[in-house]
Amino acid sequence: MRKRIRDVLYDERFAIRERVFVLLMIVLSISFAFFIISNAVTGTTVRDTLILSGTLILLGVIAWVSFRKKKLKLGSAIISALTAFVLLPYTFFSAGGVNGGPPIWFMFSVLFVSLMLSGKTRVIFLICNLVSAGACYGIAYAHPEFVSQNTTETAYIDSFEALVFISVSVCIIIGYEIVLYQRENKRSEQRKKEIEALIASQNSFFSSMSHEIRTPINTIVGLNEMILREDVSDEVAEDAANIQAASKMLLHLINDILDMSKLESGNMQLTPTTYYIGDTLSELVGMFWGRAKAKGLEFHVKIAPDVPAELFGDDVRIKQILINVLNNAIKYTNEGSVTLSVQCGIRTRDSQSIIYTVSDTGIGIKKENIPYLFTAFRRVDEQRNRHIEGTGLGLSIVKQLVDLMGGIVTVNSIYTQGSTFIIDIPQQIASKDTVGTLNMEEKHKSSRSDYHPRFEAPDAKILVVDDNSSNLLVVTKLLRGTKVQTDTASSGEEALRMTLEKNYQIILMDHLMPEMDGVECRRRIINQTGGKCRESKILALTANADSESRALYEREGFDGYLAKPISGDSLEREIYFNLPRDLIHTVADDNEELLKESMAWIQSQSRKSYVAVTTETVADLPRELLERNDIAEIPHLVITENGTFRDTIDLESNGLLVYMSDPNHKVSTSAPDVATHERFFAEQLNSAYNIVHIALSSGIGNSAYPAAVEAAASFNNVAVFDSGHLSSGMGLQVLEACRLSKEGKSAADIVKHLEETKDLVQTSFIVDNLDYLARAGQVNSRIAKITKSLALRPILVVKNGKMTVGEVCIGSRRHSWKKYIASCFRSTGDVDPRTLFITYTGVSHAELNWIKEQTEKFVKFDTVYFQKAAPSISVNCGPRSFGLLFCKERR
Repeated sequence: MRKRIRDVLYDERFAIRERVFVLLMIVLSISFAFFIISNAVTGTTVRDTLILSGTLILLGVIAWVSFRKKKLKLGSAIISALTAFVLLPYTFFSAGGVNGGPPIWFMFSVLFVSLMLSGKTRVIFLICNLVSAGACYGIAYAHPEFVSQNTTETAYIDSFEALVFISVSVCIIIGYEIVLYQRENKRSEQRKKEIEALIASQNSFFSSMSHEIRTPINTIVGLNEMILREDVSDEVAEDAANIQAASKMLLHLINDILDMSKLESGNMQLTPTTYYIGDTLSELVGMFWGRAKAKGLEFHVKIAPDVPAELFGDDVRIKQILINVLNNAIKYTNEGSVTLSVQCGIRTRDSQSIIYTVSDTGIGIKKENIPYLFTAFRRVDEQRNRHIEGTGLGLSIVKQLVDLMGGIVTVNSIYTQGSTFIIDIPQQIASKDTVGTLNMEEKHKSSRSDYHPRFEAPDAKILVVDDNSSNLLVVTKLLRGTKVQTDTASSGEEALRMTLEKNYQIILMDHLMPEMDGVECRRRIINQTGGKCRESKILALTANADSESRALYEREGFDGYLAKPISGDSLEREIYFNLPRDLIHTVADDNEELLKESMAWIQSQSRKSYVAVTTETVADLPRELLERNDIAEIPHLVITENGTFRDTIDLESNGLLVYMSDPNHKVSTSAPDVATHERFFAEQLNSAYNIVHIALSSGIGNSAYPAAVEAAASFNNVAVFDSGHLSSGMGLQVLEACRLSKEGKSAADIVKHLEETKDLVQTSFIVDNLDYLARAGQVNSRIAKITKSLALRPILVVKNGKMTVGEVCIGSRRHSWKKYIASCFRSTGDVDPRTLFITYTGVSHAELNWIKEQTEKFVKFDTVYFQKAAPSISVNCGPRSFGLLFCKERR
């Protein structure tokens, strides 16, 4: 019997509520049975015992029937009603009222209702229990003669037994609930792991499938382009053009399947880059011109002349959106026309809303079906459209990609009269030039390829590395017209042997190769001892076309990127852009236009960065770090009787300290004003699309933060962050922001991360005295005199964005410095050992080395920077001052 009960309680075929119901009824039955037996022993009448026993049996029958009939809610309600209005009131009056155990039994009824009922029913029965208990108490108080009186001994025994039974029952039920929760949690974790493994396996499969299919498509597209370049008949040229378009549509379908998987798992990421909208639209028209013509449709392209020629965004995703919408328009239009219009929408200072409109004269969409247009795998008007091919993914991907880019897609349609899709996507403007007049229709009316090489470079040497012989053949043939000297290698090892012997200006490197992949091969080439290609441009030429792979190649330092299948035009542009100018003989009419059209995606001198990090000169960063990370600083001003000087530019700390040694020389500092910040931000936006500016703590006197915020209001892509620190404490945040920027994080993500980690930065200084701070008005002059007269050396700390005196050291300078260093590393377990700044003013090299030795007794830092404080910091600290600035690890 016990085994059967246990099996039911842990049988997952039953719902949790059903199993809890069984346990409650078992506990209730046992408890009341003990209660009846106990009362019988202590003198309960036979009538009371029979009534209680009968009620208990009735409850058991109701419980059994409701469990068997799957009517737990109804059964629980009946049991709750009988308990609240029959069993407990009768027990209350027959077992001594408040002088016994009945009041405690009301608690069990409340527990039963709470566990087995829900919603309004639970509230109603909880109220019923309270009303029933209240009524019993009231009647017993008004008419004590209705209550069967217990002896004092019986009352205590009855009350204690009820307390024990209820306590044990509650423990059993809670323990059982905990066990169920733990089992369910364990099962959920297991399911989560299985789902994650399934998603990872699925993504891996789709990625692998995409890569494998792209490889043969690359051969088809590449060799087919060679056919179009030849002097072939019009029929062959038309067939080849159709093959080209069909290949690209096949590739598009593969991309849709891969991207749908990423969108569902939340792994889709945008990869913004600079692109020319004319190139994007030209490729789209080339894909759909032949398809429209084959169906007898007119295909019109209308581009407003004021559309910016060069934009910054994820052109691959924009192209994918338009491909899906245009593909649908042509599929569902049997006669008439399809029109793609491009025009400008709302424009801000540096961004432009681009509105793409796709109109057709097709079958239209029923009004009731429009809400389901963007649902994956669902096709509206299935009966009418059953003969039309498609995966059902296209518009779902369109909606999710548009949402991801912060855009809007709307649909206007009249059934049987056509549809219009309006896609509004905000993009950043990369150039002031506009497209002007573009005639896409004339360009694509002929199926023949009017090919001529853009340039010739007979002295240039290019190495193509790929384990697929067809890919090597395609690249070699596509470059044949440029007369470049092309060598091929079928493995990384072969490429290393060839680069050891011969100098190549450009290496086209496949990624996924056996034994040694392209990333590892590139690393070895640039570090190859005696190698002749350590300075060569290395471009990724790969079938891995997703944004993650693209970001990987950028992080690894590749000089360019071409996704398979490649076109001869894009290949020539990349080669032209990366070859030394003295090796190129231009064949195209306009040399400058070819350079402008280059689709190279990495070129630090000619491409804007997505997010630039800027700060103030008081960040106290070494020049090498500023240059390495392209960090621009806006200078504070140091004002003396001899003039106003720009911090770190017009003067340096040592000279200023000498000048200030004369107490008659007055020196003050001033933060840059709003106009200065505006000029600074405008200048930096020439080389970046977004700026994260890290400012001196707003809680510190003479902070530039308010002026920076006011100036940033004139720009929509400048984010000002209140560092809450000064000196190299700010510098640590600047370096962290640069790291995040290189990882491709947005400005909003960078600011959010800095805000979350602000308290981990530790900023403090020990100064010889407070004289300089008093002269600068940062502390009271009386306090400065007192500390100096007592030979006290204050430790200045930044807390909650404000500079305060944390501790005071007494004794010699070395003794005080030791105490300060020890106070910084009281808890070494949470110190981030990567970077330490020892920022100083008026401290000798020997003393700096001694300070470093003392810190190493507590923490061994990977990198230690000795940084001379900016003059504007030295003004406040004075000579013989230094600070230890580092971070704590995030928990």
